[in-house]
Amino acid sequence: MGSVFWPKGGWGRAIRYINHRLSRLPDPPHRIARGIFAGVFVTFSPLFGLHFVLAVILARVMRGNIVAALMATFVGNPLTFFAIGVMSLQTGHFLLGRPRELSDEVHRSLGGKFLDAGEDLRHNFMALFSDETAHWDSLNIFYQDVFFPYLVGGIIPGLIFGLIFYYISLPIIKVYQARRKVRLKAKWLKLKKKAAVDTPPGA
Repeated sequence: MGSVFWPKGGWGRAIRYINHRLSRLPDPPHRIARGIFAGVFVTFSPLFGLHFVLAVILARVMRGNIVAALMATFVGNPLTFFAIGVMSLQTGHFLLGRPRELSDEVHRSLGGKFLDAGEDLRHNFMALFSDETAHWDSLNIFYQDVFFPYLVGGIIPGLIFGLIFYYISLPIIKVYQARRKVRLKAKWLKLKKKAAVDTPPGA
């Protein structure tokens, strides 16, 4: 269970690994950077179970690298989701004309709203097979106070951070790929030279 929140080797090593894999993708730098933008952008969406799907769709629309988009969704992780959520909710309430600070009371009730909405979903599902009446109050509160503001508010920080990652990653990938081409060319020339030395005259 601990590996879900703290990967083996730590988050620093995980980030370095993802960066290494992104740099080695066989695609032009601008396509990889577009994929990274797509992946980072969707992490600001409240549709948590659909982040991979949304990243693939957005990367296709932007003609970005799909693998890069999938890997970039790991910007959203157990260490960052709370900050992403607070940022998106505050922005959403502001854009919807309902500016308010996420006070301690709101922080405490946020988890409760998730739980209450989940209980309504469970109850309504069971009601399909019984005489129970479906309940929608908690789901409506969750939609109005959490989901919709999060959905609207995630757009602006998603664009901002997506662009930051795009413009940071683009030159890094260009430099890495240029250096890799030089190394591969040097390696190929070395192998060619060795093959010429090992080939007998007249062969």
